[in-house]
Amino acid sequence: MIPFDAVLCDLDGVLRHFDHAAQADIEARYGLPLMETAFDPELIMPATLGQVSEAQWVESIIAALGGDERVRQAMAEFVTIRFWVDEEVRTLLARAQAQVPVILVTNAMDTLEEHLDLLGLTYFADDVVSSARVGVAKPDRRIYEIAAERAGAAPERCLFVDDRLQNVEAARSLGMTGVHYRSFQDLAAVLG
Repeated sequence: MIPFDAVLCDLDGVLRHFDHAAQADIEARYGLPLMETAFDPELIMPATLGQVSEAQWVESIIAALGGDERVRQAMAEFVTIRFWVDEEVRTLLARAQAQVPVILVTNAMDTLEEHLDLLGLTYFADDVVSSARVGVAKPDRRIYEIAAERAGAAPERCLFVDDRLQNVEAARSLGMTGVHYRSFQDLAAVLG
């Protein structure tokens, strides 16, 4: 038996993974700080909060890096980096889902639904709380409250899993049990 009434799980870095070697290769080949620029809070937060589209976010990165054709080509490669589902995590979450709701809680952009479809995850979770759809992002306490409400569980009865420690600490501050995900074993120790 799972000692929680719901499992709230991050998507990126836990269930979905990106090819970081390919990202580094693109940066090296073009000599551009793509990751640093892409994840600059001033550029990414508007897209994460649903204020601008992913396409507009990409254009803001291109502009920040000078806007020439070389930058445009680098970004064309960067946004098509391969991503995949960690099947061990998926299996573990599916087993948990047989007993309690599993809610994906993710800082995402307007393309999340398309990405979930590509991953075969459209109908996987009981619900998806996307920052771009609810207008708040982790570690804002409201996104955790929304997720718990959608799960029909009190925060202190929720397990929250994320690869970013600050997001886990924010969940813990609401009384949730938090798992800082660094490897499959971190999750298996709680749900295995």
